[in-house]
Amino acid sequence: MKKTTLLMTMAMMLIASCSGDKTAAEFEYSNEKFADLQMLRYEVKGWDQLSLRQKELVYYLSEAALQGRDILYDQNCRYNLRIRAVLEAIYADKALDHESEEMKALEVYLKRVWFSNGIHHHYGELKFLPAFSEEWFRATVTANPAYVPQMPVAQTAEEFLDEICPVMFDPLVLTKKTNQADGEDLILTSACNYYGEGVTQAEAESFYAAMKSADDPEPVMYGMNSRLVKEDGKLTERVWKTDGLYGQAIAKIVYWLRKAADVAENDTQKEVIQKLIQFYDDGDLRTFDDYCIAWVKDLDSRVDFVNGFTESYGDPLGMKASWESIVNFKDLEATRRTETVSSNAQWFEDHSPVDPRFKKEECKGITAKVITAAILAGDLYPSTAIGINLPNSNWVRAAHGSKSVTIGNLTEAYAKAAHGNGFNEEFVFSNKERKLLDKYDSMTDDLHTDLHECLGHGSGKLLPGVDPDALKAYGSTIEEARADLFGLYYVGDKKIVELGLLPDREAYKAQYYTYMMNGLMTQLVRIEPGNDIEEAHMRNRSLIAHWAYEHGKAENVVELAKVDGKTYVKVNDYKKLRNLFGELLAEIQRIKSEGDLEAARQLVETYAVKVDPALHQEVLQRYKALDLAPYKGFINPVYTPEYDADGKLTDITVSYTESFAEQNLRYSRDYANLPLVN
Repeated sequence: MKKTTLLMTMAMMLIASCSGDKTAAEFEYSNEKFADLQMLRYEVKGWDQLSLRQKELVYYLSEAALQGRDILYDQNCRYNLRIRAVLEAIYADKALDHESEEMKALEVYLKRVWFSNGIHHHYGELKFLPAFSEEWFRATVTANPAYVPQMPVAQTAEEFLDEICPVMFDPLVLTKKTNQADGEDLILTSACNYYGEGVTQAEAESFYAAMKSADDPEPVMYGMNSRLVKEDGKLTERVWKTDGLYGQAIAKIVYWLRKAADVAENDTQKEVIQKLIQFYDDGDLRTFDDYCIAWVKDLDSRVDFVNGFTESYGDPLGMKASWESIVNFKDLEATRRTETVSSNAQWFEDHSPVDPRFKKEECKGITAKVITAAILAGDLYPSTAIGINLPNSNWVRAAHGSKSVTIGNLTEAYAKAAHGNGFNEEFVFSNKERKLLDKYDSMTDDLHTDLHECLGHGSGKLLPGVDPDALKAYGSTIEEARADLFGLYYVGDKKIVELGLLPDREAYKAQYYTYMMNGLMTQLVRIEPGNDIEEAHMRNRSLIAHWAYEHGKAENVVELAKVDGKTYVKVNDYKKLRNLFGELLAEIQRIKSEGDLEAARQLVETYAVKVDPALHQEVLQRYKALDLAPYKGFINPVYTPEYDADGKLTDITVSYTESFAEQNLRYSRDYANLPLVN
């Protein structure tokens, strides 16, 4: 259902450098770093094993993916497209002194905008500020009005600057992309562009509550594909579709989807693509459900994709979906592991520690595979998930099943860089735990992702009449905690060893250790001093780790040990820790199944949000000494069609030489499909 982000210490790995034109055998990884970010490359392994028709399909789907780029920028903040345009114009001007400190600062800021698809941190949600001065920026633009992008209503350089400078430079203007602070109006205090000016949280909640019926067995995901605005004082939806909002970009997406349909691998896949085109054209959420059902049933195609309005993390109310796309093909060998997991789904459901009232009597259509990513776009580029489970509709999942994927070539990119960066030496308690992680960490990370996506999100059920949106702003955190806990509980089960998914009964301890270390301590490197935890995945990990720590204190299950003035996580009883995970899973599932908003609020606000400032400062200082980037993202490969003298397609080649800046400038040139104001 939801995305699995870069897990545990994988998020803190130092990646080897990548430069030049590489063969598959020589493939290396980029070491370009800026701010708190590092850019990597991923290898499209198995590309040459695809047929020409499959390569053509991947190419058309990749073009459809890239055409939606500007949608996410506009969804994240209504000023993003304007700010990106003026920054790129200045950056591309070779007449300027690119060695000056101000220009170097502009380059870093622009790369951060590219990385985050806007001016707010992709993970921390807060607006990041330029290191160049407002005075220099104003003088630079005023001196060359050609930098001012073409607006629907013409503006002078001064008018343009007066509008965007407060957005860029004032920390109190549009401070947070998605505010999750309890007690505040989450819409009015969020910079995201899912709601029109003046729309309040109470108005939005009432608007969508009036649409829903507790008696509807097949409810659509209301509000998923629209912006809610006020027109003449009345609330109305501006739907994202071919002849609606974002229509210019969606029309280009549809163009390439039609070409993809012509080379589909089979009739089932062709139907999937045609249903998606229909949804883009009519914007009807019933059509979207039909598309999801068709997509779940497409099990025989080697090539697969996600394209559209998918995840709702960016909406403070957890309803409206950001635009994203991934094009991929199945890794046939690695998929054997995930097929073992999915084929035993009913056993795991039946033996779950949750109340029988909340269990599925029959697990339908649960499939899982390992995929090779071919292109990343929208909310999956450049920072991406390593696992995905879709569709998100509860009734579709219950009636028709779901598809789960682990993105093998991305997890491999992190795993290959796991050694030698000093992280484990600095933060892992002792050599005993380090040996445990060296032996088992990579395999248990992969397995936890499989369990999280395939079984965790696919497990359990809502009680009749429970609104899928009942948990409101806490829904994403609770759902991620539910899936993580399902994976944690079962990675330590003897059934896993019996199925051959782990080699022995010691392996699970590696996952438990890294999870507790990350949730209690090391993920804090992603938080600015003085801030709370905002992002749903980070809140989820903090909730689980702190709840288990507090509830295991009486028996000293987990402790924060001090050695030479440094704090370390020490797990004293792994079996009891597993029992604690089971207890919390049972409660989280109850909250989800019953729609218990107050219990969700209490759990999240008590265990997931606040940060110990002293521990935080210590972790930041220790991490800084390692000179590692806490966030990583990917540069896409470039696909080039080749034709013979008669214009017939003969091959599509893949290359890995484009830099992050070159790629984004090309994307802005070739895929800028929206006006700057939407």
